[in-house]
Amino acid sequence: MQSGVTVSGNKITGTLIKQTSGQIVTDWGEGYFIGLSFTPDSDATTTKVGLSPSAGSGLVALDEDNLAMFKITDKDAQRLKVVSTRTGEEKTWMFDLSGLTLSDS
Repeated sequence: MQSGVTVSGNKITGTLIKQTSGQIVTDWGEGYFIGLSFTPDSDATTTKVGLSPSAGSGLVALDEDNLAMFKITDKDAQRLKVVSTRTGEEKTWMFDLSGLTLSDS
């Protein structure tokens, strides 16, 4: 599904391999997916993640495993958005996805 995915500053790079079968394709259709593990701020009451622009789900709160899967439909236009909330204060990070390589095999 992916290889060599790294986050450096506000850029995410690596290779996403097109998925053409399996449960993720049954649920979301063929395409390129990235799975990421997050480390929320220890004092955050909520951390939400999503793609901007979104292809559907918008921002979704992380659950206790802090893992999330995203379908990348336009790596040059979409950015990964992370919003952390603590005591009413929001902090937002945006990550550039244009450095991802999309591979058909």
